[in-house]
Amino acid sequence: MLERLDQQLFLFLNSLNSPFWDQMMYTLSGRLIWVPLYLTILIFLGIKYKRKFLIILIFIILAATLADQTSVIVKNLVHRLRPCQEPSIKALVHLVNGECGGLYCFVSSHAANTFDAALLSLLFIKRRWYTISILLWASVISYSRVYLGVHYPGDVICGALLGALIGWCVYRLYVLTDNSILKNKPYFNPAQNRPSTH
Repeated sequence: MLERLDQQLFLFLNSLNSPFWDQMMYTLSGRLIWVPLYLTILIFLGIKYKRKFLIILIFIILAATLADQTSVIVKNLVHRLRPCQEPSIKALVHLVNGECGGLYCFVSSHAANTFDAALLSLLFIKRRWYTISILLWASVISYSRVYLGVHYPGDVICGALLGALIGWCVYRLYVLTDNSILKNKPYFNPAQNRPSTH
């Protein structure tokens, strides 16, 4: 039942297309186009956290690896065919530039990766304008996968939840690690290090 509703919603959303949005969504869905954004976020984190940045970078790499590889593992376990590979509806699917991608689609790696990056970065940056902007960015990228005919809405929603969960868990792991490191540092009391006036 849910799978049927997912297919119907996909066909409706995928049918809302135009030549302009074809190229726009195809471009937005690319990976290299967002490299400047990722670099900007990393530079901002470097400026904000200074000496902690290298530790944060390790956790960012960990989260990105987990989100990407976990989504691939789920795909290979579930074996849900992409809309453009599904015999019952493939003739109805609007594809852009003839690109269908791999065989399986659940969950969306794009959605997992973008929502992982979005949630993890907003927890470090903690600015309202950034939170709204980065979640909107992740949502648009995820929706582009439905527009392009390679994922069902359910793939995207579950991928987004998976990525967000991984991002949140890795952030909590960072906080626990950071607190543990701080607690193991010798206590520094400036008053004890002032020269005696007597």
